[in-house]
Amino acid sequence: MRYIQGFRDGRTAEALSKLIAEEVRADRDYHLMEFCGGHTHAVFRHGIPDLLPDNIELVHGPGCPVCVLPVSRLDMAIELASDRNVILASYGDMLRVPASRRNSLLNARARGKDVRVVQSAVEALALARENPDREVVLFAIGFETTTPPTALAIKQAAALDLPNFSVFCNHVLTPSAIQSILDSPEVRRLGQVRVDGFLGPSHVSTIIGSAPYEFFAEEYQRPVVIAGFEPLDVLASIRMLIRQMNEGRAEVENQFTRGVSRNGNEKAKAMVAEVLELRPDFAWRGLGHVPYSGLRIKREFRRFDAEQRFGMVERDVRENAACQCPAVIRGVKKPTDCEIFGTVCTPRNPIGSCMVSDEGACAAYYRYRRYAEAV
Repeated sequence: MRYIQGFRDGRTAEALSKLIAEEVRADRDYHLMEFCGGHTHAVFRHGIPDLLPDNIELVHGPGCPVCVLPVSRLDMAIELASDRNVILASYGDMLRVPASRRNSLLNARARGKDVRVVQSAVEALALARENPDREVVLFAIGFETTTPPTALAIKQAAALDLPNFSVFCNHVLTPSAIQSILDSPEVRRLGQVRVDGFLGPSHVSTIIGSAPYEFFAEEYQRPVVIAGFEPLDVLASIRMLIRQMNEGRAEVENQFTRGVSRNGNEKAKAMVAEVLELRPDFAWRGLGHVPYSGLRIKREFRRFDAEQRFGMVERDVRENAACQCPAVIRGVKKPTDCEIFGTVCTPRNPIGSCMVSDEGACAAYYRYRRYAEAV
């Protein structure tokens, strides 16, 4: 298929649906977790649950970096923006995420704080060059997909010897989150959450490749299929997972061969390794403290580390007790299990990050599924 429409063809989707129905066994259930929120939105936008047999259940995982960033780190960014000499450069999807006390970067900007929306790390560098009398801090978040641009921006800042540019680094690693889920009591006991296989994230995998998932297939005996984001990609990947499970296999398969190789993007990985290193510990919303799951700036580039430059301190913050976003991220609950979903918590009045992000599970349910789930 040469064009995107080919991956959305209704007749092909119907044919794949029939093939899946023929392959599922009536004497077992299949619980498949889609790690990435892009898959969650694709699943509901294209009505994929309606094309699957009843004994296939899709379990929604962490979703996106916006969803898993803890409130404490967002509070740090807002506190930094309160410095009159700071321009905080942030990606747009972070502005409406609720911090503690219902604060947010958007509210901070409304109070006169200099919070700028950028589309790329390069724009943050340009801000620093255009405002030599101000400190420009890039609020960097993301999985492995957006990490190389941050590393490149730091390298460019070093080459330009920009004294007023720094990065508040919040990049996290997908394999660490998958391991945390598989090691969690909810999954190990096969009680609250059952995960039989994973739909692997394709955009992340364009960078890291398929090789890192081989550990999970071998150690935890869970098959992984790296899936593209179009509906036919998802359906084909579900069929591949079902076939593995029926045959008693636990391997890594790559459905998204048009974008992912086993070793990924070697140049991008080398750049990240040059500039960033593992943190011994990093807190995730919903998953708690996960060892060696986040990245920080290496000593050689530490002059561009905002946490060091401004002496930033992370403080423990309680989650909003009414919000079930942490449970949704772990796959313990569905968005509709939350008492405030669609009433108090909506995209216009988000209480949790899962309702704010374009890739959050709550946002996907609200947009595509809330009426169907209520029936």
